[in-house]
Amino acid sequence: MPHELATTIGHTAMMFAGEIPWHGLGTRLEEPATAREAIEAAGLDYLAELNNLQTTEGIPIPQRKAVVRSDSREILGVVGTSYVPVQNHQAFGFLDAVVSDGELRYHTAGALGKGERVWMLAKLPDEIRVKNSDDITEKYLLLSNSHDGSSSLRVYFTPIRVVCSNTLAIAARNGRGQGISIIHKGDLATKVQQAQVVLGLANRFYDDTEEQINRLANHYPSLRQLEQYFLHVYPDSPEGESSRTTNVRQEMLRLFEEGIGHDMPAIRHTTWTALNAVTEYVDHYRSTRGKTSSDKASNRLESAWFGSGARLKERAWDLALEMAT
Repeated sequence: MPHELATTIGHTAMMFAGEIPWHGLGTRLEEPATAREAIEAAGLDYLAELNNLQTTEGIPIPQRKAVVRSDSREILGVVGTSYVPVQNHQAFGFLDAVVSDGELRYHTAGALGKGERVWMLAKLPDEIRVKNSDDITEKYLLLSNSHDGSSSLRVYFTPIRVVCSNTLAIAARNGRGQGISIIHKGDLATKVQQAQVVLGLANRFYDDTEEQINRLANHYPSLRQLEQYFLHVYPDSPEGESSRTTNVRQEMLRLFEEGIGHDMPAIRHTTWTALNAVTEYVDHYRSTRGKTSSDKASNRLESAWFGSGARLKERAWDLALEMAT
């Protein structure tokens, strides 16, 4: 089935709480009370350590250090001497206050590659029920941190459509998909304040998102509009039309008709369905490089959440709103 992934992602196990996640991976865990418990269950309880670098002749390399994973001793990246690692339990622990208050629950955690990027999904209460139908989109925060210097600790607002587990990529007004950057500080008061700010932004974001999703679900594009939509979502290269781009657009048209959940009467043949044809393609059908199935799974997830797949979904969202307006 296209929604199945390998039994591992990269070199890291994963944990989940509650219902089995869409990728079907990880070890089931009763609701973890803290980020540290979730991290330990996911096998992410390693440290990112800084080590000096030298040439093969033993000559020290100034101004650069290697970030080394404490358990496997694998090198996660090379950074400048001013770089200060944010450990996994520090990166996600600032949400502990709102989890303990019942505002959130830790859901899934994992890593990509050798562990150079770690992530955690936290679920917000309530849900978006499209046109009061059985088409439900759940509200998540996606927290991400890197140990190779490529990105800071960030929080993304990540709606996930339940019926097909498609992850929407919606560009927030303040960041065009880059997420909210979190400054790590050790004192509890600062952590609580940061978490409350994120939660407030998330609530406003999802209020807007619910209205926009229902707008898409109340718009019925013509065949001409639909073809133009997929053409602009996945345009030809400057060299002209190719069989590859044509095939991708044909696949999106097929998913518009046959995608998972697209036969629901309330949403069938709407712009909301067109958008989800793109997200289903990116999350579950788009070709992915990798030597092994786990490499491919890791690369697919990274692209869909943080890379070119996420950017493709952001463009699809913006163009869908334009078409519905």
